[in-house]
Amino acid sequence: MKKHLPNALTCLNLLCGCVALLFIFRGFPVIGAWLVGVSAVADFFDGLLARALRVSSPIGKDLDSLADMVSFGVVPGAILFHLLETSTNALTGTDSGGLLSTGSLPALVNSILGLLPLLGFTVSIFSALRLAKFNNDTRQTTSFIGLPTPACTLVVAALPLMLADDRFGLRGFILNPWLLLGLTFLLSGLLVAELPLFALKFKDLRWVGNRRRFIFVGLAAALVLGLRAAGVPLAVLLYVGLSVPGRVRAR
Repeated sequence: MKKHLPNALTCLNLLCGCVALLFIFRGFPVIGAWLVGVSAVADFFDGLLARALRVSSPIGKDLDSLADMVSFGVVPGAILFHLLETSTNALTGTDSGGLLSTGSLPALVNSILGLLPLLGFTVSIFSALRLAKFNNDTRQTTSFIGLPTPACTLVVAALPLMLADDRFGLRGFILNPWLLLGLTFLLSGLLVAELPLFALKFKDLRWVGNRRRFIFVGLAAALVLGLRAAGVPLAVLLYVGLSVPGRVRAR
């Protein structure tokens, strides 16, 4: 039975991603964001458990990528679609929004704005490219090249949580459609960028060999505890920043 335990966690990741999509498209992105968090935890521990039990297999690797494509590919695209639709609704002067929205702006401009939310799924396309690249890139056995899809998704999932608990007054900033599009294209580029990043895979709990991982986990936990959802994007930025010294040494 033990060889099926990691795959069961991977399936939990996939299930949470599917249910998250259901809530997002029904207008409850906050619940979807929390489910993404469960997916991320399951995704972290399925590989850890597989290595601990020594039951890694090609099937498990493929299943992990398929689950990640839903939870960390389609789901962030759906969240960005929802946020872009909400923000463009304000510009078009309509509550329904979407592809058939009509508002106070000229018809052509209104139609273009109505199509903008679809660009949120750019992240989904580049997530697929990222996962395909990862599965066939022998350089990424112990580290990553490009932003991992879970990290990208956590940044996106933090946005509806920040809106729900807008303690820093960021609502106008988050719901700016042009800033959302900028974030979408930035994350899409980072997913496939030739950017070396360290992996959060602890082979043991010794300080030697895991220094950057321990520093990151400690600082990221402090950011999230202190700033809540707003700390998540900063934690991902910290992750990229801590990877730079390793890149410099590699050169």
